[in-house]
Amino acid sequence: MTVVSPSSTGSASSQSTQSLKPTVFWRIAADIPQSLKWALMALSVLVPLLLWWGLSSTGWVDAKFLPTPGMVVNALVVLWQDGYLLGDTLSSFLRVSGGFMLAALVAIPLGIGMGAFASVRSLLEPLVGIVRYMPAPAFIPLLIIYLGLGEEPKVALIFIGTVFFNTLMIMDAVKFVPKELIETTYTLGGDRRQVLLQVITPYVIPSIFDTLRVNMAASWNLVIVAELVAADSGLGKRIAISQKFFQTDDIFACLIVLGLIGFMLDLSLQAAMRMTCKWAVK
Repeated sequence: MTVVSPSSTGSASSQSTQSLKPTVFWRIAADIPQSLKWALMALSVLVPLLLWWGLSSTGWVDAKFLPTPGMVVNALVVLWQDGYLLGDTLSSFLRVSGGFMLAALVAIPLGIGMGAFASVRSLLEPLVGIVRYMPAPAFIPLLIIYLGLGEEPKVALIFIGTVFFNTLMIMDAVKFVPKELIETTYTLGGDRRQVLLQVITPYVIPSIFDTLRVNMAASWNLVIVAELVAADSGLGKRIAISQKFFQTDDIFACLIVLGLIGFMLDLSLQAAMRMTCKWAVK
């Protein structure tokens, strides 16, 4: 009969626990070393680029359908030299900025009001919930009929496609404001205005930034759709022209520009949140 001592059992249990301990890569809700972070970020870009280069350069895929990275870089240079790249990018950017800023100006106070007051929420949430399920591109024919073929229908499309999602996401963020904060404000003599402006609004500002970051992508999708239908300039129009003449290198070039613009805007919103919401950023 073999007797197992408590010390040996504890040692085995400790070894088992250590063997089950997750590696740095797989730790849940934990930070990773900066070196690993930058390495993984580099891989996320380099691996797709290498796959793209490998598929397009070996001849497995016809260059007419999948241009090489060199061809796309050359297309970017040509579009820049011809003045199309800067002009189209600026046109699309101004349309997105106008529509998205209008949507934010409406959605932020409306979302806070709907989240703070059950009466406002009951009055508006059914309507907002119904309209947000209507595909924004389906409004294009009506917007053209009502507003013509100028800039107004494109800006209006971006507004329609983002304002309702912004409103509901901000409303949901307000619901998570701890009631203890509100009750404490009233206990200390605060009024309704102070609760809204000094308690609820500061609490949800980080969530507002996150909402804008998420829905910014939708605004760029919508402007491209609008420009494909009716526009004289813009990256969507350039893509449509390139498709017509089977210039896939120009299409890839425009897609890369769109991705870089979105990435820079996302970084800008993150930086703005870090500067204005230091209490909410690690």
